Amino acid sequence: MKHFLTLFLLFFSISFASRAQVLDPVQWTVETQKLSDNEFNLVYKAKIDLHWHLYSQNLPEGGALPTEFVYDSVQQVNNYQLIGKAIESKSVTEYDKVFEMDLTYFESNATFTQKIKLLNPSLKSINAEISYQACDDQRCIYKFKNVEFDLTNAKPVEAGNDEVVADTTHVNTSNTEEPTLESENSGDKGLLGIFFTSFFLGFLVLLTPCVFPMIPMTVSFFTKQSKDKASGIKNAVVYGVFIIAIYTLLGTAVSAVFGSNAMYEFSTGVFFNILMFIILIVFAFSFLGAFEIMLPNSWVNKVDKGASKGGLIGIFFMALALAVVSFSCTFPIAGTALLDAATKGGIAPIISMLGFSSAIALPFALFAFFPSWLNSLPKSGGWLNTVKVVLGFLELAFAFKFLSMVDLVLEWHILEREVFLAIWIAIFGTLGLYLLGKIKLPHDSPLDYISVGRLSMAIIVLAFTFYLIPGLWGAPLKLVSGFPPPMSSNSESPYGVGYMKKQTAVSGKASKELPVGAYLGPHDLIAFHDYEVGLAYAKSVNKPVMVDFTGITCVNCRKMEEHVWIDSRVFNLLDNELILISLYVDNRDKLPVDEQYESEFSGNYIKTYGQKWLELQQIKYNTNAQPLYVIQDTNGNDLIHSVGYTPDSDEYYEWL
Repeated sequence: MKHFLTLFLLFFSISFASRAQVLDPVQWTVETQKLSDNEFNLVYKAKIDLHWHLYSQNLPEGGALPTEFVYDSVQQVNNYQLIGKAIESKSVTEYDKVFEMDLTYFESNATFTQKIKLLNPSLKSINAEISYQACDDQRCIYKFKNVEFDLTNAKPVEAGNDEVVADTTHVNTSNTEEPTLESENSGDKGLLGIFFTSFFLGFLVLLTPCVFPMIPMTVSFFTKQSKDKASGIKNAVVYGVFIIAIYTLLGTAVSAVFGSNAMYEFSTGVFFNILMFIILIVFAFSFLGAFEIMLPNSWVNKVDKGASKGGLIGIFFMALALAVVSFSCTFPIAGTALLDAATKGGIAPIISMLGFSSAIALPFALFAFFPSWLNSLPKSGGWLNTVKVVLGFLELAFAFKFLSMVDLVLEWHILEREVFLAIWIAIFGTLGLYLLGKIKLPHDSPLDYISVGRLSMAIIVLAFTFYLIPGLWGAPLKLVSGFPPPMSSNSESPYGVGYMKKQTAVSGKASKELPVGAYLGPHDLIAFHDYEVGLAYAKSVNKPVMVDFTGITCVNCRKMEEHVWIDSRVFNLLDNELILISLYVDNRDKLPVDEQYESEFSGNYIKTYGQKWLELQQIKYNTNAQPLYVIQDTNGNDLIHSVGYTPDSDEYYEWL
């Protein structure tokens, strides 16, 4: 029994410790690099724990907090100046299911390099503060760290190579550690995803009127003109290899011109997104039949002459002729795939064109091996133009994604969520009517009836259209999350068309006079954002307080407020029985100068309200994860154990 009790207490203590602990998933080191007598690199290196992400400096509003490097403004004056923004090592941009938007982040390692010009040769060191947010699949933490760069022991670096050092630091840092299987696999998965996506797009191009009729013609040419079956198969395979080589060479050229990071940096700019919008609109109208995108006839004639030479050279020019003749169908799709892959950097454009061209080349080789399969091919006809038109509608829809990025960056607030969704509903609704034969476009063949396949496609498209409609009234639309802009207070209908802010039993409280230092919080609950002010008010009205350690970008905090606090029982307690004190640990507003101090707990200099509340949470509760809820009496003594994220409203109510 004694041993059992010992084991039980040990298990309990370990369990408690695992729940209440200060998470530190990112370890920082710094290095000073000397470029010349008056130019230095300040290098920040982050080692990131497995399954955690550190976010980039450049993030859209409404998402995670960006990594930020803050320099002592007093020390900076007349001593040094920053040259541009810190250069980042290779990062990943993908859809984040926690924040429901595309975010740029780092895994395993990250390097930030800030170039400076020294104005005061006698300056010995530079002080800086790193503030950052790190997240895993379930939680986020906000932290900051003070660092010092020693200029007297700076590592010499060849002048002119500072940007190269910044770009390669990530690679070198990764190589100092045993590369994890997960990071290797994630890179492989990214390239495989690009390959198969482009392969699928290449397959769609096969079904366009520019390419599909070429398959039986070309295969028949090789099989009939060759001396024997083996020669015909060989020539068809070589033809396919040349198709792959031509498109892959295009991808290699794009990769070589833009390099590993230049295209990504370019793609995040306003100019690129406007350019992509215009290009996709032009491609879309071309596919819809407004005009044809054609190469000059002189180019086509020269390629045809080369194809008549015979031998390998003739086969090469035949492959080139396919690329040139089918340009009006292949270029809009290949160009879109290539530009998207180029934004990923590295060899992504090469992999993209390899996948795209493989899909086009594969049928020529297969039908050469099995000529009898040609008999099973559907005959060319109006359905080929239908495929082309469908692709045009898709290009038109995706064009507005790029325009919405421009709208977000420039803060035009024109293409807000409900406007974006209205445009998509109109596009896909029109596509559905087209597939049902209710709308005719140029180059369409007479349609006496619609096939079962076309009817099935129309049903799918119209079902998707109906799925989008509730989004106008605020539905989340998880199937397309990441495409529409986020809900915004600048939107004409931030809570959905025809809806105002969610109403609760607190309706009308906004008209009441607020206590000094109080604000209207979620659901118009009266809340204090300062611990001392809130505690003093609680003492004056003789009510206990609920301290809510939260974050501006804390998704789980918002889920608690939107789904648990709205419960009438919970809401009644928060509204009538407790004084709510919400302390935002990522609040970057500066404390008054006389309230800033050096922490005895962490050694950091506390300069913002968020840092102050985060340290309070760490000192009292030994954790830095949010949300954290604490019930206290009017003297600040805890009345019950604290709880974190509790999505079950019954459980949360019982705790309250």
